[in-house]
Amino acid sequence: MDIVVTADGSRTLYHAAVGENYHSKHGAEQESKHVFLKSGLQFFLTKDKVSKAAILEVGFGTGLNFILTAEYCMAHNIQLDYCGIEAYPLPLETISQLQYSDLVPENIGLDFQNAYPKALLQETVVNHNIQLQVAHTLVMDFNSSKQFDVIYFDAFAAVHQPEMWSEETLTHVTKFLKPGGVFVTYAITGNLKRAMKALGFTIEKAPGAPGKREMLRAIKL
Repeated sequence: MDIVVTADGSRTLYHAAVGENYHSKHGAEQESKHVFLKSGLQFFLTKDKVSKAAILEVGFGTGLNFILTAEYCMAHNIQLDYCGIEAYPLPLETISQLQYSDLVPENIGLDFQNAYPKALLQETVVNHNIQLQVAHTLVMDFNSSKQFDVIYFDAFAAVHQPEMWSEETLTHVTKFLKPGGVFVTYAITGNLKRAMKALGFTIEKAPGAPGKREMLRAIKL
């Protein structure tokens, strides 16, 4: 894994076996905040006027989406129940080299580093507002008794991992989303829109992060 400094100064990793960065070269931090935090969680909280949220992330990866979401929830007193699916978890040492703790208040970075190894094994309390689980499993083997408010779908691009964007995978993942829940991803393709509509979602084209004109947000009916 090679560390890559993206256009906004934040870091990501290049996954040579996949042939893609974990985050946008145009800015890892700004992509995460725009696609997942603003267009996903904040949209849900505004829509439903609630002070708690359960998030399922497909592709936990470096933990950037979690760390930035945790910062927002701590600042706004939101109770956060966060579950990430990750078939190939990164070592904490690798994640630490990305210096994401520099992007958030020190206590949040430390809380995440302390919780991450435990969260790979079981649901773990990060602090009084937040709990985290990183399900170390293939996405099609993931199961949960929980229903989630928001899905962050952050798999590698379909050109590199088409199986992650198949109707079978989307059907499996979205069964864990509550009615009225929000599915959000950085991508938008004709196949993805058709699949989500077939699953009973309303489709919204939202402005994309830098480097992408549009992205997809879908609401479960």
